[in-house]
Amino acid sequence: MNERRQFSRVLFSNQAQLRCQEAVWQTTLLDISLNGALVETPAQFAPETGQLQLSFTIPDSDILLQMETQLVHQKDNQLGLACRHIDVESISHLRRLVELNVGDPTLLNRELALFIDMRSPEK
Repeated sequence: MNERRQFSRVLFSNQAQLRCQEAVWQTTLLDISLNGALVETPAQFAPETGQLQLSFTIPDSDILLQMETQLVHQKDNQLGLACRHIDVESISHLRRLVELNVGDPTLLNRELALFIDMRSPEK
């Protein structure tokens, strides 16, 4: 399969939490982008749906990022999550995190525009 990523992924090993309705799992975030995340499959992971809330704090801060995600793949003890909704405060912090790691503001602005365009209602 020839895959072409539209969003820059940032390696970001950090503790995170997945929630599906009442179930909560502790996991490790492996990488993140404006469009989703890759996490380790938690022990006893058995969601009732593919809709999961991902949350984590930025190290050495009290900044909590949260996003509503969809499980898009599960392979090799890893879960691929696509962002379906993220609040303004979380996307602002995530944008800054990606910007610091990508180092190319032009690329990041293009990705942010694509992210917004992908979530805009049909005209």
